[in-house]
Amino acid sequence: MLHRYQTTGTQMLRLTALTDADASPSNTSWIDAIKPSEPELEILRLEYGVPTEFLTYALDPDEHPRFEQSDGFTLIVVQAAHWLGEGAGVPYDTVPLAIILAPNNVITVCEHRHTVMSDLRFGRLPAADSLERTDFTLHLLLRVAQRYLQNLRSINRTVEALENHLESSTQNRELLQLMRIEKSLVYFRTALRANATMLERIRRNNILALNESQADLLEDIHTEMIQALEMTDVELNILSTMMGAFASIISNNLNVVVRVLTVATILVAVPTWITGVFGMNVSIPGMNSPWAFPLVLILCLVVVWWLLAQFRKRRWL
Repeated sequence: MLHRYQTTGTQMLRLTALTDADASPSNTSWIDAIKPSEPELEILRLEYGVPTEFLTYALDPDEHPRFEQSDGFTLIVVQAAHWLGEGAGVPYDTVPLAIILAPNNVITVCEHRHTVMSDLRFGRLPAADSLERTDFTLHLLLRVAQRYLQNLRSINRTVEALENHLESSTQNRELLQLMRIEKSLVYFRTALRANATMLERIRRNNILALNESQADLLEDIHTEMIQALEMTDVELNILSTMMGAFASIISNNLNVVVRVLTVATILVAVPTWITGVFGMNVSIPGMNSPWAFPLVLILCLVVVWWLLAQFRKRRWL
């Protein structure tokens, strides 16, 4: 799917689809390509002159963060956080997001629709009166970093909610959810480390020909990436420790349940044995006494009380 956007004031407005006549490659705009089909890739190659290898890199699901320049085009590939949904095996993943700086346009290519692009479409990023390629690219990279921080805060809230359930849990469901979150954090850590390295190379080589304010913004982006990386490392360390502790808690909770059931079984079994003895079809002393039944019940209650006292004395209950 291809769409063309332009900025007006501080709002990012969608003007028209790329295939319409108004979408001229000569006008400065943002071309958003989400899981483009082969005909749409041909439009990018032929009408916008995008090198074929740039599109190949952009659509490679295993592509690492990188930058490259060729024939007046600049490619920047960054790993963006991608939420897969509650029902997914792993709640968060990372996907390659390619930013292609053409002579008159900025082209973004991604295999998945995610929140970073939605933020741009609805004008949640600062925008000038006209779209400037470098500023747009830097704000997009900043939003990628900020999304990592937001997702990490969301993960932290999820872990805290699971922590409350784990205190009384005897099942593995919460631990499995923590394992899935840990897997997402590993993805985040790998992507953030590669993103930070790539941004440092961009700053050192100055491939975007940044002015002073843009250089400061790039430094802020790099700082946000490092902060997100440090938060990810902290969350991973906490999660690893927590999973070991909660595995023991679940085992202890299960032991408590088994202990209570065992005590209950004993308390029921002993009176059953006593009444079974006095209920046998043989001659028993006192069987003709009107006090036989009450005495048997009293005996059962005394034995049960004595057993409870012994269990409490040994702290089995």
